[in-house]
Amino acid sequence: MLVLTPKSYVEYRNDAYWVEGTRISLDSIVYTFRQGLSPESIVQSFPLLTLEQVYGAIAFYLANCTEIDAYLAAEEAAFDSMPQPLQASDPDLHNKLVAAKVARQQL
Repeated sequence: MLVLTPKSYVEYRNDAYWVEGTRISLDSIVYTFRQGLSPESIVQSFPLLTLEQVYGAIAFYLANCTEIDAYLAAEEAAFDSMPQPLQASDPDLHNKLVAAKVARQQL
């Protein structure tokens, strides 16, 4: 009888989660999945990935939702706390972009 070895689709390197063997972050897959894109549509957005890799990344996310959601929230908070050059050079545009981000998150 043939015994199959489980495959791994996500790896943790450089303080982030990545689709194994690629430079595509798990974040990218999760955000598009949360927006309602199908795995097939995600493959079209990331043509370097196979459908198997996308399903594997989504399965990893679903199996670890609480931890990955916390990781993503921490990443967003860290990004938001970074000084933004646009904030100093064009505060009006910066405020419009922030408002658009808040509006998008409320959808």
